[in-house]
Parts: sequence; C-alpha cells; structure tokens
Amino acid sequence: MSPTNGNRSVSPGRFRPFQAPWVLRSGHAMTILGTIRPRNFSELERTDRTVRREFATEPGTRVVAIEHRHIKQDGKSDRPLMLIVHGLEGSASSSYMLGTAIKAWQAGFDVLRLNVRGCGGTSHLSPRLYHSGLTIDLDHVIRELIEVDRVRRIFLVGFSMGANQSLKLAGEFGAAPPPELRGVCAISPPIDLESCSRSIQQPGNRIYEARFIRSLARTMREKDRLFPGIYDLRPLDGIRHLWDWDDNFQTYNGFRNALDYYARASSIGYLEAISIPTLIIHAKDDPFIPFEPFTDPRLGANRSIELISPEQGGHVAFCGIGQPDEDRAWAENRAVEFCRRLAGDL
Repeated sequence: MSPTNGNRSVSPGRFRPFQAPWVLRSGHAMTILGTIRPRNFSELERTDRTVRREFATEPGTRVVAIEHRHIKQDGKSDRPLMLIVHGLEGSASSSYMLGTAIKAWQAGFDVLRLNVRGCGGTSHLSPRLYHSGLTIDLDHVIRELIEVDRVRRIFLVGFSMGANQSLKLAGEFGAAPPPELRGVCAISPPIDLESCSRSIQQPGNRIYEARFIRSLARTMREKDRLFPGIYDLRPLDGIRHLWDWDDNFQTYNGFRNALDYYARASSIGYLEAISIPTLIIHAKDDPFIPFEPFTDPRLGANRSIELISPEQGGHVAFCGIGQPDEDRAWAENRAVEFCRRLAGDL
C-alpha cells in the first residue's frame, strides 16, 4: 500500500466537472486559445504588498519570485501561501500564473510566483540550465519560506513542466515531507517525459515543438552571451525535435543523453512515494502529453493522489463555459479550491 499520513489524505468532496464550449472540443483549439485569449490581470496591482525576491538556491545560482502578501497592522502576514511554478520556457508572468495568483489572492492566500531557474529574464543569475526534473530550487525556496519567513501552510501548484517538478519533489520527500507543505496540485504534468517527447514529434504537434525549439535556442544563445565558453552551440542548427535538444544539451545537466534524462527526470517513478495530499488535473485530449501514463498502477494505488481527467481541456488551457461564481479558467479554479479545502480556515 502506498504511503498516506493520517489526516494528510486528499481533501474529500467532488469538484465541479469541466465543460468545454462546443467550439473548443478539440485539444488543439483549446490549447491554442488558452495561450492567446485576452485576460485582465489588473487585480494583482491591488495586493497589499508586491515585491521581487531572490533566493540563492546553490552556489552561483539565484532564482527570482514575485511575492504578493496580505499585511496586517503589525506588518506581518499569517496567511497560507501558494507557491506557483510555470511550464517550459514560461515565466512568472505567464497568463496561467497570473490568473491563478489572482484567484488565490482573492481566496485569502499569500502568493509566490516563481521563475524557474534562468526564466523570466533571469538568465544572468545562473550559468546552469533548468530542466523538467530540477527540484533543488523548489526545495530550497520551500525550506526558506518555512525557516526564514515562518510560513506554516504552503501549497505548491505547478503547470506542465513545473507540475512534473512539483510531483517529483513531493515523491522525493516520501513519507516525511515538511509538515508545512500541506498540498500539491499538478496541472497537465508530463509525468513520462519520453512518451511526451515522442508524441510532440507527430506532424500534428509540429506547431508546439517548433515554438519550444525556437525559444530554447534563444535561451541558449543568451546563456552563451552571458557565460561564454560553457556551452557548445554548434548542434543548434541541426536540431529538429525536442529529443535532439535533450540529447545535446541535457548532458550539461549531468545526464548521458535524452533517454537517461527522461528516465531520471520524469515524476512517474516518484508517484507511489507521495504522501502529501495531491491533485493531478490532466485532459485526455492534451495534444502532446499522452494519457496512457496516467493509468499507471502506481498512481491509482496511492490514496494521497486524486486524478481528475476530463475528456477535453487541451494542454494547461481548460477554458470552460463561464459560471456565475467563477471565470472560464476551470483548472485554475480547481487548483485554488483544492488548496482552500486543505487550508480549512480561509
């Protein structure tokens, strides 16, 4: 039996099901709309305190987060905190990061929007590259929030790559996670990186793969400008697939090749060890993250994990039919609802 920890089981109760508008009942249409649809994030400008924070996570490396706090008269905050992590080549300013932050703030949470190492204009803060299995930075940020800020209730919400990192870290904690880490929510996580890398090579997914490759190439050229001589950029011109990129550049992260990276960085092998209440949201029509890995017995057997897998939703998008009491960003609303149930007294 997989580990659970008494009252740390998944929050009970049903969640509002996802309803896709009939014009968006295609994973591709949903995914693309989720990226380009206009949204208003002005609510974040009205938070009590918004600051840019840097965390020194290992020698020569700092990561940046944008923090929003509710401040009492004594200048302190005793609210639970939601730590939000973005996807591949995203940033703290990605639309789903801002949308989730607003909802969490309105629900009573303090919020930390984390830029993954080197992202969001922070390439100069580390010569090293990020990757989908990198948990060192997340671990350090959580421990600093606990030990320095004295935050007593932390909720981790990850999207796509950030969701894989979050699940992997939860599994690495195993049966003894920090008691302050009360819950994890993973939206569209690539839990099996090899199957995702193969899937995104399909002709119908070329638009996504080409976009990632262009962005990663820009990232590498910027890294080479800032830290000349560390990386050999000659393979860039021959890269046609993300698999090629991983084969050439994950070696700088200590992996032998793409297959070694996929095997060691995927969260699927860590799921059975998770003892933190965890919600995974993944659409069956996600264009480039296959659903088959989510049927793995290690996921189904762990009572600390709840999987919601609607037929539609695309990748991260989940743009649903509007409701009187919430906007169309269904997965963002479910993430906040899940954390709010676990927080209890908001």
